[in-house]
Formats: sequence, structure tokens, C-alpha cells
Amino acid sequence: MPELPEVETTRRGLTPYVVGRTIERVEVREPRLRWPVATALPRALAGARIGTLERRAKYLLFGTDAGTLLVHLGMSGSLRYLPAPQEPAPHDHVDVHFAGGGTLRLNDPRRFGSVLLTRTPRTHPLLEHLGPEPLGEAFDADYLYRASRNRRVAIKQHLMNGRVVVGVGNIYASEALFRARIHPERMAGRIARARFEPLVEAVRDVLRDAIEEGGTTLRNFVGGDGEPGYFRASLRVYERAGLPCLDCGAPIARRVLGQRATYYCPRCQR
Repeated sequence: MPELPEVETTRRGLTPYVVGRTIERVEVREPRLRWPVATALPRALAGARIGTLERRAKYLLFGTDAGTLLVHLGMSGSLRYLPAPQEPAPHDHVDVHFAGGGTLRLNDPRRFGSVLLTRTPRTHPLLEHLGPEPLGEAFDADYLYRASRNRRVAIKQHLMNGRVVVGVGNIYASEALFRARIHPERMAGRIARARFEPLVEAVRDVLRDAIEEGGTTLRNFVGGDGEPGYFRASLRVYERAGLPCLDCGAPIARRVLGQRATYYCPRCQR
């Protein structure tokens, strides 16, 4: 699944090509996404100008004078800018064609993504209950410590709770906990305040590093320019079960936690 670094990579890659552009028409070849694409959406966006492109959690927010286009990439989707006409491939479900040329194309093999138009993005049901951004000022050790009190849930699951903090998916939660030397199964409510300082820094650092590398390519993710991400080469525990820890040499362990594969070093992480 595209996680925060992949979505942020897409946002950064698309911004120079779409912000300031006028939408000529929207072509919907397959409206049956996670939520059906509204039949009125092409008519509403025709002639609209994209003024901003922001990210909230794993959602892309295209601000237009017709409202905010809220796009989620689902489990395996990608959003690319095509400078010249190109025949649609399988799973190319939605095209946004720009005046003067160029197309923004959504490819979504599993159709778990979404394309929604709203006038009230901040209070939209998909966004209004989300936690703070992990790279923002509101996410700090004091906040995460307070949010963990009396929580009888593993710290990895706590980090992946979007109401606690957004965008820390399975890959980056595993990597951040390794950097902070915290066992993923340790109960969040029993972790001492002092350990949240390195954990918050680890979350921030691993996300920043992943963004700089263009995200992590798992299966078929590519960024807005069609290029894959390269952070996978920097993963220290994820998908390394049985291989020696790069710090201590002990075999990396794998367990299923909250129905997600979890990787950690049983020697380094306590």
C-alpha cells in the first residue's frame, strides 16, 4: 500500500505539472472505486483551475475553484502526469485532461482508491477525525506519551492508529521502532516518557529519509513522474526475517501483529 512517503513523493512530483493548470475535461472509464465516482464530477470540474495540491495523511487534496478533489491511492494505486497523449492501460480508471495538453491519470488495479469532490475538506468524514501529521509540530514526545496512557495495545499498533498519528504505516512503524530500540509488542501504556523522545525522532527520521529516497517500492508503486522509490534498499528490518541484524547480527524475527507482518530484532529491541 502506498504510505505517507509514497503519497508525499507523488504530491511533490505532480505539483509543478498540475498547480495553476485549468482542467479541460475529466474522463471516467471505471467509476466503481472504493466509493463510486460521482456522475456529476466531470461536469463540476470542467473549466476549474487547480490552485493548490496538499497532502493530509495518505490523501491528496487538489484545491480548485469548484471544490477540493480528494484522492486516495488505495492499496495499489498510482497517480501520474502524462505530458503527451497515451493509450490507457488496464486499470487506468480516471483521466484529468488539462487545457493546453497533459493528463493526470489514476491507475488502480484493485479499485480501493477514491476520487471525491468536496467543498468542506477539513470536516469531511474521511479527514475530520485524523490525528496530527508526524512531521508537524503537534506530533512530539509529550503528545505521544499522553496519547498512550492507559492504552492496552502494542506500541506498533498504536503508531499505526490514524486517530493517534497519521501516515505511519506498517513498513515505517517497523523501521521506526527498530531505530528507537523499542519492541513492537511492548504495551504502549507501559512505555516510559523518556523513551518517547527517541521514538518520535525515529518516526520523523524514517519518514524524511523515505521521502528523500522517493518512497519504498513494494509491488507496483511509482511516483507522480513514473519513477519507483528507492528506500527499500535502506530497510533495516522490514522483510528481512532470518537475516542478520545490521547492528548486532542476531536473526531478524517476524510475527503477525494486528494481522500485519511485523519485523524486529529480538536483541536490539526491548
